[in-house]
Amino acid sequence: MKSPDVIARMRRSGKLAAQVLQAVGAAVAPGLTTDELDILCHDLIVAADAYPSPLNYSGFPKSLCTSVNEVICHGIPDSRKLLNGDLVNLDVTVYRDGVHGDCNATFLVGQVDTAGQRLVRVTRECLDLAIAAVRPGRPISDIGRAIENHAHAHQLGVVRTFVGHGIGEQFHSDIEVPHYFTPRARMIMEVGMTFTIEPMITEGDHREEFWDDGWTAVTVDRSRSAQFEHTLLITANGAEILTLVD
Repeated sequence: MKSPDVIARMRRSGKLAAQVLQAVGAAVAPGLTTDELDILCHDLIVAADAYPSPLNYSGFPKSLCTSVNEVICHGIPDSRKLLNGDLVNLDVTVYRDGVHGDCNATFLVGQVDTAGQRLVRVTRECLDLAIAAVRPGRPISDIGRAIENHAHAHQLGVVRTFVGHGIGEQFHSDIEVPHYFTPRARMIMEVGMTFTIEPMITEGDHREEFWDDGWTAVTVDRSRSAQFEHTLLITANGAEILTLVD
C-alpha cells in the first residue's frame, strides 16, 4: 500500500509517461526506424526532468521498448525501418520525483490488414475488461480471468510468462498480476496498492522464445502479438488509471 505522498507523485509520473507515449505513438509511420522512436522518447523524457526507466535497467540498452509484429515484448530499438502493415508496441516508463510510471500501447503502421486491426482491438478490450475487474477485497486472479475469457472468445492466445507487476518507488516490486486465470493468484487486492496490467495477446501460439540478445521475446510460431498497459491505483471504488494524459 502506498502513502498519499507516493500516490501523488505517481500520478505525476504516470501522466508524463502517458504524454510521452502519445507523442511517440503519433510519430509512428512507415519508413521510420525504431531507433528514431527511441531517440524521440529519450529526449522527451529528459526534457521533462525525468529519467527513462528502461535505460540500463538490468543492462537494457535503450530508453524505449519497441516490439514489432511477432515480438511479444522487450524489443530493442535498432535501425529497422517500420513497414506499411506492421504492428508496433511502444512501452514507455519514466522515473520522476522518486517514482515510476509505466504504460504501453500497440500502434498500426500505415494500412494494417483486418486481422491485425482485430488483434489490436481485442487486446485493448482485454485491458479494459481487466481494469473493470479490479475491486478491493477480490483476488488478483479476477484480472486474469477477465483477460483470458475475452481473448479465448475471439480465438486468440494469452502470453503466460510475462505478468503485470507492482510499481512505485521501484520499477518492479512484489505484486504479480497474471494475465490468465490461475487459482494460485490468491493475493487480495487492497486500497492503496499500485500495479500494472499489461496483457500480451497473440494470433497463434502463446508461447515464446528469446533472441540471442537475451531481451527480445517472440512467439514460437511467429504469429503477431499486441499489448496494452496501464499503471493502476486501487481505490474504494475500483481502479484509478494513473497513466492517462488527462
